[in-house]
Amino acid sequence: MSDAPQVNTITSRQAHQLVQDNPKAILVDVRSSMEFLFIGHPTGAINVPWIDEPDWKVNPHFAVEVRKLVLGGLSHLEGAHNDVPIVLICRSGKRSLEAGEVLIKDGFRDVYNVGDGFEGELDDHHHRSTINGWRFEGLPWEQC
Repeated sequence: MSDAPQVNTITSRQAHQLVQDNPKAILVDVRSSMEFLFIGHPTGAINVPWIDEPDWKVNPHFAVEVRKLVLGGLSHLEGAHNDVPIVLICRSGKRSLEAGEVLIKDGFRDVYNVGDGFEGELDDHHHRSTINGWRFEGLPWEQC
């Protein structure tokens, strides 16, 4: 069994509780800027797109941008930024898992993926927010 850090997948309810209980935790919405603004996002989430318009390519600076968020609110201790809980959310937990794996490779050790995402999985009618997800659970969210 390996002690190597890995992305921890949690539910939206668990993510909300983790952010409430730990003031150092950072909730990062990895969806595109348009999704973040117009579909809505968890209250207090910071948008750092994993993939964004206009080219829809993976953000090569994703880990650096998250590290800047962490360093903005942390002590000067060497390596302390690696242990700040980073909670990642996307629409349904897939992009945020990919983004979390990049953070682990970049040295972060306390990374969480919201497995049910903001909108959750598709139902039988191809609708979201009807089975699971942040909005389905009635957790605080906002939109422009």
